[in-house]
This record gives sequence, C-alpha cells and structure tokens, in this order.
Amino acid sequence: MARHARRDRKFRLLLAAAVAIAVAFPIASASASSSGPSGPSATVRPRIVGGTEASITDFPYAVYLTDRRGYQFCGGVLVSHTAVATAAHCARALNRSEVRVVAGRQDERTDDGMTARVAKVWVKPGFSDPGKGDDVAVLTLDRAVPYQPVSLPGQDDPRLYAEGTIATVVGWGRTTDGGSRSEYLRRAELPVASDTGCADSYPNYDARSMVCAGYPDGGIDACQGDSGGPLLVGDTLIGIVSWGDGCAKPGKPGVYTRVASYSDEIRAAARLDSLF
Repeated sequence: MARHARRDRKFRLLLAAAVAIAVAFPIASASASSSGPSGPSATVRPRIVGGTEASITDFPYAVYLTDRRGYQFCGGVLVSHTAVATAAHCARALNRSEVRVVAGRQDERTDDGMTARVAKVWVKPGFSDPGKGDDVAVLTLDRAVPYQPVSLPGQDDPRLYAEGTIATVVGWGRTTDGGSRSEYLRRAELPVASDTGCADSYPNYDARSMVCAGYPDGGIDACQGDSGGPLLVGDTLIGIVSWGDGCAKPGKPGVYTRVASYSDEIRAAARLDSLF
C-alpha cells in the first residue's frame, strides 16, 4: 500500500494500482488520494482486525466485490434483491463492466452462492473522496439474488448512533495492518464513538456524513479489503466502511459513512434503478 508523504491517514480500500494495470493483471493493493478541509492526501486501507470467523447465514446480506478475474477488492451489502450499497470509492474503483458482486458465499475458495454483474451505478452526487464525506453508492445488479436484504435506518432514531452502542462490522479484508487478507467472512464487535471524540481524532470529521466506531485502545477495526462493507446494529445498516488512519490503532477509530443521512437516497436508487 503506497504511503503519501503529507499524511498517513488511510482509506479502507484494496484497489488496483491503476485501471490500466487492472485490465491486464489481478488487482493489487494501491493508494487513493483524499483531501480533508486542509487538503491532506490519504490511502485506502480496509479489513477486519481482531475479529472472528462469521457465518454467512447470520449475515445473508453481506456481499463482496471482485474484478472480472475474481480478485476481491471491496465489500457491500444487499439493500434489496437487486441492489447493493457500497462505498462510492469502491464503485469508482473499476469500470462497471469489470465489477462482479458475489452473494451468499462465506468462503472465497468455494463456488457457493452466486455472482452477478452490475447493470447500473449510482454514486452520491458531489462525492470526490472519502475524507470529504458522501462516500456512498448503490449498484444495481443484472439479476435478482435470493438473499435477505439488510434493513435501512430512519433519520429519527438517534439510539443507533449513541456513543457506546455496540455495532458489528463484517468483511473479507485483511486481519492485520498490512498483513494477509481473509478468504472467509469475518466479524468484529466495537462501540460507536462520540462525534466529539471522532473530531478530536480527525479534524476533517463530518458528523452529518460520517460516524466513527472503535475502542480507545484500538485492537479491533475494519481494514484493507473491507471498504464498502456494513456496520450493523442487529440487522440494521448504520454505516459503510469508508476510511481511517491505519487499522486498529489507539485513538484512531474507523470512519464509516453515516447511512441514516442517505437512507432515502439509497432506497430511491435501489427502487428506481431496479430492472425487475
């Protein structure tokens, strides 16, 4: 993962080194720039650190994104039988025709579940990079998948985002910072952080579009490969893995897209773009 000199704040993504390289070779880890209010650059880093193996039957809406050769680079979550919510920076990582969505598969080494192509892509208008917020997208699939969609939050339920609420993050990303990635679904539980605490950790934190989760001492986090995956309270989607400074570092909680701020747009994109 390349490191930018101006700042080591990292997004939680595993992408191709460049689109041109991705056409010829499997996706490898790479960097993506981001600018906060002061203009720092950043690198995407996604995965589950400090978690345990999870069952896809407990998280039937969890999916992952691959290139056409099957290399996993991001996560996602079913919001309907024909639509997946993910991070905007994941949706823009590759051309739509290159992306595959794998659903119902716990272990990447198997042929379980099914694979769909992406028919349409909606990205939140105005998105430029995760450090500025609005890191949300909806992928419309070319076929229906028979797995339970996640529930979306309303905009008037502050309990889901209250400090200390225990949330669950799931994904197929790396299990240590810079280490090997998992071939099977993993989960980790971690508390929602306060907006004040998150702003202390990240000066460009925006409480409208972002939410943080993690322990003060670190140790548990999403990481490389988990970008776009779900942060859940029960079966309700409260966050989408977006960015952070490294993985599981003390005082540096993971930053997620605050889904409640985009629920109506996600619902509209999933409904209006449906092919069925």
